[in-house]
Amino acid sequence: MKEVKSEFNHTLEIKKSKFIAHILPYSEFKNILAKLKQQHPKARHFVYAYRYLNEFNQIVQNSSDDGEPKGTSARPSLSVITGADIINTAVIIVRYFGGTRLGTGGLVRAYSQAVNEVCNISEFKTYEDLQTIDILITYSNLAKTKYKLEQLNINIINQNFDKNVTLTLQATQDKLDCFNK
Repeated sequence: MKEVKSEFNHTLEIKKSKFIAHILPYSEFKNILAKLKQQHPKARHFVYAYRYLNEFNQIVQNSSDDGEPKGTSARPSLSVITGADIINTAVIIVRYFGGTRLGTGGLVRAYSQAVNEVCNISEFKTYEDLQTIDILITYSNLAKTKYKLEQLNINIINQNFDKNVTLTLQATQDKLDCFNK
């Protein structure tokens, strides 16, 4: 599975209708959708689709045709990101109607093409299931532990210095298992 690194957009024009496709991390979905509605007050439709992993590692997906004929916009958009095995990502397609009706088949092709094209220009990273743990170490072992963590590419996301040192680590389970050996 892969996820998009940041927001990307691409504009597709078909028979004078503009399809402005945005792809973005799911965590930014609500804010960007609101921003796009402010930036494009004359747009006819704001079609979206998203997929993300919940806290139980289950894929949650949803989509909206936003007034387009049922099944002609959101479902094809969702199919593109599902087929590309993209997760924790949303697509929003802003449509300006150009005066010519595209028909149901034309809409399916247009939305699919818009999402495909924005995916083609986007940068992705491989999805990693990161775990977070706390470890307690003595001050005398701090330098040696930090060196080992750096060698295993384990992130220290928090440090608490008290009687001992508490390090909050974030990495894949495989890396954490290697550290604990």
